[in-house]
Order: sequence, then structure tokens, then C-alpha cells
Amino acid sequence: MYSSTLTYDATPRLCLCTSEPPVRVHRYGRGLTDGFSSPAGLHRRPWLARLRRALAEDLFAVHYQPIVSLADGRPAHYEALVRLADEGPAGGLIAPGLFLPAAERYGLVRDIDRLVLARVARLLGGRGRRSGAHEGGGAGGDGGVRVAVNMSALSVTDPAMLTHIERCLDAHGVNPRRLVVEITETAAISDMDRARSFCEGVAALGCAVALDDFGAGFGSFQYLKYLPFDYLKIDGDFIRGLPASPKDQLVVQALAGLARGMGKRTIAEYVTDRATLQLLRGYGVDYAQGFELGRPAAHIPVAV
Repeated sequence: MYSSTLTYDATPRLCLCTSEPPVRVHRYGRGLTDGFSSPAGLHRRPWLARLRRALAEDLFAVHYQPIVSLADGRPAHYEALVRLADEGPAGGLIAPGLFLPAAERYGLVRDIDRLVLARVARLLGGRGRRSGAHEGGGAGGDGGVRVAVNMSALSVTDPAMLTHIERCLDAHGVNPRRLVVEITETAAISDMDRARSFCEGVAALGCAVALDDFGAGFGSFQYLKYLPFDYLKIDGDFIRGLPASPKDQLVVQALAGLARGMGKRTIAEYVTDRATLQLLRGYGVDYAQGFELGRPAAHIPVAV
């Protein structure tokens, strides 16, 4: 949900540690600040030095939010969401909506992307070794859980990123099928040709591709034509008020039908109540993500 492209109001993707964030700093979580540290003077901090120190001293935390199958109610995979440790006396975590814009502004968001990718690869590699297999069963259909990571526009347009992803997976012995790479419309629109090349490269590695925050911009449908993808994540703006909005209901139902007709799977973000879940099941949406189904946590359940 949070990536290098800011999308306001989503769990985003690539999400605030509250899981249903309003601000989407893609790749790392949405922009809610509930449950996050809000020390005095936060917005006046020298973010460049702060972020450089956080990268050098490994002060970022990665939390995982379940993406649940609406067919059986079980987690199908998880999304990795980044937070920043607060160095103030109160401690706690700083929401991505507060530091990712600065990371993008100073060109450090790509380094954060790589850090999150490395954490996820290490996690998946460790779980794979404990399970003793990479093939058969499991949430990803290959012996282990799948995890989605968000990629910023800087990463999507970086010619070296595909090689970096491949090396990272190889270094930890991770089956590429266990990684889902999410890109937002903002990342794609920055350079459509490179975005398409990136998505094709990700697919060639064996990883899945998810189009995040779909419907947030006017060019969304163009991406369906030009970008290869496996999952369509419906933007939270259409989900949050779904039970009370006939217009949103029509849009979500249409998107679910469109994706199904293309042989793709849909994910609804920001699901916060049972009424919304019931509607989504009726529309044929495949997966859902949100507080109603599970909040971001520092660990993925061992049983998964």
C-alpha cells in the first residue's frame, strides 16, 4: 500500500501500522497515524539526516498484514508494511505517512524498498528452511506463505532493481513464487515503458505482480492493457464506505467482473466491517485486507 508514490488514504500499500491507513505511501502502509508515535516537533525534524541514520543503523521495522481469501477465510498472503522507530523518549513507531514523503523527496525511498525486500527475503528463507521444502502445500501453493512488498516509482524505473530482487531471493534460497511485487498507479504513470518492462521482468523471475490502489487515477484502465499483473488491488476509496454508497458498489462489482474476465484476482483494501465483507463476497472479489480481518503485526503466525 505504501510505495514511493503517495496516495492519500489507503491502507497503503509498499500503510500505516494501523492497517487501514488513509494515506498511502504505497509500499509501506497507509497513512493513518492511529497507534503511532507523534512526538512534538515531528514535522520540524531534519528528515534527511534522520532517514540516513535510520538506514545506517537499521531503525526501520517491518510489519505484516494478512490478505485473506474470501472463499475460506484463511490468509492467502501478507503485505509487508514499513514503520520507523521513534528515537524520542516515548519510543514507539512513526507512521509511514510522516516519513515516506521525505524519503521520496530526498531520493532515499529506493533504499527503504531494498531494506524491506531484504527483510522479507530473509523471513521467507528462514521459514522455508524450517519447513524443509519449497514445493507443495502452503498459503502460496509452494510450501510456504507469500509476502507482498511495495515498490516505489524510483525502484520501478531503476534498471538494477530486477537484478537486485533476483540476487536477494537467491541469497536466501527463496522460491520466487512466494514474493508478490506491488506497484501503484503513480509508479506506473511516471514511466509507462519502464513500468511495463519492470512488471515483465518480475513475472519472468517467477514472482507475482499486483497493481495497487487501482482506480485511484484516471489512467487506471490503460494499465490493465499494458502492464502484466496477477492481482488487482481495488483502491480503498471505493471500499471504506461501500455499504452506504451505491456508486462504490457499482464500481467494485464492475472491477471484480472485469478482473475475473481477464483471468486475474482481486483484492479489496480497507475492509473494516462485516457488511463490507458480505458485499465483496457477493461481487466475487477474491481477497480482502483490513482491520476487520487482521491488523499489521511484527510477525507472521508460525502456523501459516
